[in-house]
Parts: sequence; structure tokens; C-alpha cells
Amino acid sequence: MAWPNLDDMRYVALFASSLQQSDVASARAVSDAIDSAVRLLGADGCACYMAQEFGDHPEEACQRMRWARELAERFPASPLTPA
Repeated sequence: MAWPNLDDMRYVALFASSLQQSDVASARAVSDAIDSAVRLLGADGCACYMAQEFGDHPEEACQRMRWARELAERFPASPLTPA
């Protein structure tokens, strides 16, 4: 799957991550959760997980996606720094 928008990929990865609404959210926690989900599942695997959740639990999935989007927008991705 091609990801035309990096923000969309971040929302989906955060949705698929182990970070929970009850966890303390910080820029570091969000970044780590996104990185971990992408490393574990891959970007496409995160999308598949999200699709499954929307099929199995649509009401809860909608709530989690709203939360993931709000959180990812509150803590935007840091610009890449040269190695």
C-alpha cells in the first residue's frame, strides 16, 4: 500500500500500537508507540489490524481512531535530522 500522506500512516500506526487512552501521553510516548507498531507490524500490517478492528468492533474502533488522530496531531512528528 502506498502512503500518500505521512500523517495518515502515523494515525494508523498509533491506532495499531499498544498505547492506550489511559496511558500518559507525551511526544516521546507517541513517537515510541508509532515506531514500535511499524517495526512490529509494518505500515501495511497496521492498516490490516485497523481494518480488522473496524470490522469486528466498529464503535470502539471509531473512538480509538479519533483518539489516535487527536494525539498524533497534538504531538506531530519531529523533523528528521541528518545522521
